[in-house]
Amino acid sequence: ESLKLLDGQRSVSKEFRVRTVYGALLSVTTLALIAYLVYIEFNFNFKTEVVEKVHVNATTPAGLEIEFDVTLHKVPCAILAVDANDPTNQRQSLHLDQKHHVWKHRLDRRGRLVGPKSKVELGSSLLDEQILLESIQNATQDESEITLEDIHLRESFCGSCYGAGDEDECCNTCDDVKRAYQRKGWSLKNEVDSIEQCKNQLTAKDEEGEGCNVHAKIALSTGGGELHLAPSRGLDHGSQTGTIMDVFLRTFEAFNVSHTIQKMRFGPEFPGSIHQLDNAKRHIEDSYGMYQYYFQIVPTTYKYLDGRTIQTYQFSVTEHMRHVSPGSGRGLPGVFFFYEVSALHVIIEESRRGWISFFTSVAAIVGGVVTVLGMVDQALYSKMSSRKHTGLMR
Repeated sequence: ESLKLLDGQRSVSKEFRVRTVYGALLSVTTLALIAYLVYIEFNFNFKTEVVEKVHVNATTPAGLEIEFDVTLHKVPCAILAVDANDPTNQRQSLHLDQKHHVWKHRLDRRGRLVGPKSKVELGSSLLDEQILLESIQNATQDESEITLEDIHLRESFCGSCYGAGDEDECCNTCDDVKRAYQRKGWSLKNEVDSIEQCKNQLTAKDEEGEGCNVHAKIALSTGGGELHLAPSRGLDHGSQTGTIMDVFLRTFEAFNVSHTIQKMRFGPEFPGSIHQLDNAKRHIEDSYGMYQYYFQIVPTTYKYLDGRTIQTYQFSVTEHMRHVSPGSGRGLPGVFFFYEVSALHVIIEESRRGWISFFTSVAAIVGGVVTVLGMVDQALYSKMSSRKHTGLMR
């Protein structure tokens, strides 16, 4: 009997219960409201949320992997080069291997792909006017041209490097041979006609009016630097007529930096990543232009619920169009991508509240709804009873 005194869930005998229409409506409303709130709470507790944390990076990332796809609509592939420099303006390696590569693909006047893609000759871009003048002055006047009907060498063919390559190295293109000669410090100028691969190389005259698409996946130093698409050293100066100044000015006019960035990636993609430069089009009226992008790269770690992680990067970018008149000493036209790796490190982590939070919320919902609507039912019953009692008294 003493234990019964502690019973807080006192039951009311059926004969003392009063059933009303509004009471039934409140009961249905109670069940519907509980079901709705439990559904919302389920979605809330089991929805994957992303939490971002920022801290100072104590270590330097091993390397910066970049993938880009850029189209220059008015620059032939024959006069376009791709290179990268470090902050001291020294050329840095693009770490080309089976995983990393740089390809150029010709585009006709309508923007359609023409012929097979070709490897880019690295270390061949012109960034300084003085180097351009020396290149023009040293060019030969009897350089032979290659017609469009020439057959391109197949990539499966292992071409000779003519003694300049490493053991088992294949030189399938003229650019490959030039790169091998450059490593040895040998001059190829007087031997171009005897190099079989160079007989299949198109000149800028063959590609007149065309554009060029550059697709690359490269690895650069995390110490900062810049990547650029600039005039190539192989500008066919020797086949051009006129004075040195005429050729010099034509180099500026030929390099219109109007371009489209189809793709720009720093590291692997992750859920929710933002690519603000994808499909960005920049039409440049000024033919004496140097278009510059400044990237702030932020190392990022994305953590999935199952424990998997992705080491990648996010970036912010600003743009600047720089006028470079011939003879100004401010450089040559081109598209430049300057980058700097931030000292901050962002951790993006997926999380869920889970079952404990869900059941706690459900208990609160059920108890709260039943209590509140019970109070409403009691108030309505008291009011209706008071009206009936007043009517009987009259």
